[in-house]
Amino acid sequence: MLTIWKKFLAKLEKINDSRLFQMSVVLVIVISALSIGAKTHNLSSGFIEILAFADIAITFFFVIEIAIRYLAIGNFKTFFKSGWNIFDTIIVIGSLIPSQGTGILLARLLRVFRVLRLVSMVPELRLLINALLKAIPRMGYIALLMFVIFYIYGAVGSILFEHVNSTLWGDVSIAMLTLFRIATFEDWTDIMYETMEPHPLSWIYYISFIFLTAFVFLNMMVGTVLEVMHEEHERERARSHGESIEGGEPASRSQVEHLQSELAEIKALLRKKNE
Repeated sequence: MLTIWKKFLAKLEKINDSRLFQMSVVLVIVISALSIGAKTHNLSSGFIEILAFADIAITFFFVIEIAIRYLAIGNFKTFFKSGWNIFDTIIVIGSLIPSQGTGILLARLLRVFRVLRLVSMVPELRLLINALLKAIPRMGYIALLMFVIFYIYGAVGSILFEHVNSTLWGDVSIAMLTLFRIATFEDWTDIMYETMEPHPLSWIYYISFIFLTAFVFLNMMVGTVLEVMHEEHERERARSHGESIEGGEPASRSQVEHLQSELAEIKALLRKKNE
């Protein structure tokens, strides 16, 4: 009996690792997304019944799929050690909530989030999300610096332009909201020309603020994300080549090539010595 169970688990592991199974899951996720979008339109009663049946079939498929993945791994701690497995399990369990009665809104929302499972199934998307999450702590310091700049400019703007337009510059909080509008280039020239009538040199205030926020800080954010993405790509490359990534950053491609050239030189010297 134990041998049969082991063979069954080995077969499930092969199914879980097969490309056909992975593509089938991605296809069902896409169909689920299309069905969710279709429900927002005015449809005939017959088509609504078809979508309801499709929703039940998709939910059943996801339950089977998550069960196969769990049994293929065969260990509770190992399975839930991955944050993506936890996310998928929560989404699948949430999909089991009946879409009727008091829980209809929650059920619909959870079914919408099933589309996010596409991220967990595509390695490239997982890499992007992991890089973004790891970049958030670094981006936090940039955001803090941006808040300081917003606060300083907001206080200055409130002092200088409050009498021009109290709706936009009445106090620091309103001024910071106006500055956010300026930073997103939402009709910022209209605001600037309004304050330039009593203060002709106020354009310096706007140009310096836009230069700091839209050019300096935005590029710092982008640079941080790109740096973390590069690190994640290096880790993924090292993992795919069986290289150790513990205790520091993985070796870069140039470092690997340099080590390979040194090993080739050592092998050549050893051959000459043996000859």
